[in-house]
Amino acid sequence: MPWPPEAREELVTLLGAGESTVGVWEALEAEGLITRLLPDWERVRCRPQRNPVHRWTVDRHLVETAVRASALSRRVGRPDLLLVAALLHDIGKGWPGDHSVVGETIVRDVATRIGFDRADVSVLATLVRHHLLLVETATRRDLDDPATVRSVAEAVHSPATLELLHALTEADALATGPAAWSAWRGALVTDLVKRVAAVLAGEPAPDPDSPQQITAEQERLAIEACRTGGPVLALHARSEALPSADAATEPEPIGVELLIAVPDQPGVLSAAAGVLALHRLTVRAADLRAVELPSELDGADKPEDVLLLSWRVAAEYGSLPQAARLRNDLLRALDGSLDIVARLAEREAAYRKYPRRRGVHAPPPRVTIAPGSSQLATVIEVRAQDIPGLLHRIGRALEAAGLTVRSAHVSTLGANAVDAFYVTDPTGAPLAPMRAAEVAREVEQALR
Repeated sequence: MPWPPEAREELVTLLGAGESTVGVWEALEAEGLITRLLPDWERVRCRPQRNPVHRWTVDRHLVETAVRASALSRRVGRPDLLLVAALLHDIGKGWPGDHSVVGETIVRDVATRIGFDRADVSVLATLVRHHLLLVETATRRDLDDPATVRSVAEAVHSPATLELLHALTEADALATGPAAWSAWRGALVTDLVKRVAAVLAGEPAPDPDSPQQITAEQERLAIEACRTGGPVLALHARSEALPSADAATEPEPIGVELLIAVPDQPGVLSAAAGVLALHRLTVRAADLRAVELPSELDGADKPEDVLLLSWRVAAEYGSLPQAARLRNDLLRALDGSLDIVARLAEREAAYRKYPRRRGVHAPPPRVTIAPGSSQLATVIEVRAQDIPGLLHRIGRALEAAGLTVRSAHVSTLGANAVDAFYVTDPTGAPLAPMRAAEVAREVEQALR
């Protein structure tokens, strides 16, 4: 201790060999050599994963992540750090507690033994500690909120570390399974990385009061919603290639993107989610935000707020409904002539006639407050089993509490939904801590 430089270079060479790494690694493990070289490996060897999204055991996942990272090594300035971080990013899963926090301590010891200097050890520890930071932030936080970008910049410290963390995030997700990575997730992570890189380069953070950037189609839908006074919908089939270094990657079908623009009014989130549930559309991802259209765009005498909802949906079975039907039902839901609660209750009662499979018991939902995530709103996180009408029930609970939803970020991994809602009180201010805790309990009770 420490290893001679030649041994460390041979390890990095093995990890960067691509697919052929797996067979060699398994042969070394069969002879007991891996645990002699890396004693901490014994804790993750053949260890099952807790999350069914994973396709491999913990040890095989780590090797597969290194394989994926080898294909991304040309994107980073220090491929050796990327490969070693890929191999060790989940090394803490063999111990109690948060595996990212435990892994940071373990990787400091392992990296020192392998022979990395103090600066490299610090970078590896940061990568392991924050290997979930980018994907969780990109899918669960409002990227237009300055606090979101600032928190990531403070965690990664430098552009070089951010570059490594971006590649590690992609390699980790690709090695997890198809439910963990998609073109949509990759685009969100890339957007977040660009914003954080700008802050690290010294560029000023965006003004939270400045108008949010929207696409040309979103602007067109928003203007039409203002002029008609009702919802406007657009359905698009999407097929995109995963953002990967592999040029041979086939385009990935990501279902259908549903865009909805509607003048801001109470009950939009729950109504839209309820209509989708009635039409048996599964929400894989969703984003809701309020935008302000200046008068020169909508022709009005004053600015008007419009809610933009971007949904990534898939039909449970059969074909997708027509946009006109969805719009008509959304209109009826908003004016109260369509009783979504009763309709969904009827369907649930019909499902209850059939007994569930034995042994299938989902854990109870958990609703928490994410303190410090925003200075403009209170962030409420909901983790629950992904069931039809879940988003509708959450929206109703938030509306019953008299809250305004500034933005919503919905992410589904397998059977689990992880949703984040930026909410304010009727005056537009974040909730007081006691009120926020009370709302979290109310939402959790509504989901139970």
